[in-house]
Amino acid sequence: MTAAENIELPLQLIGVAEDERAARVAAALDRVGRAAALPGQLSGGEQQRVAIARALVHRPRLILADEPTGNLDSANGANILALLRELSDETGTALVLVTHSEEAAAICHRRIHLRDGRVVTAG
Repeated sequence: MTAAENIELPLQLIGVAEDERAARVAAALDRVGRAAALPGQLSGGEQQRVAIARALVHRPRLILADEPTGNLDSANGANILALLRELSDETGTALVLVTHSEEAAAICHRRIHLRDGRVVTAG
């Protein structure tokens, strides 16, 4: 599937009308680009951006992101974090980010640090 088809799939599955799907996919692609690209033609950062667009296109109230920059270089990782923060702020979507990266944690409004399964700091 192309990036656009990949982003559209969740909307098809929940029965969103075709014209509404087209509008939402177009808006998502404005943020991530590469509509006609196949997965093998995308960099790791571009694949991650498409995955984020696919997650957000059905307007969830909560996004769970587990190490969203784990396999990316620092520049692409920074772009992904900026995109997550921007989209969360713009849409009011709650973002729960699980990470070992202090850089990734820095985009969050609130942090909860765990050690050995226990909360050691929150704030």
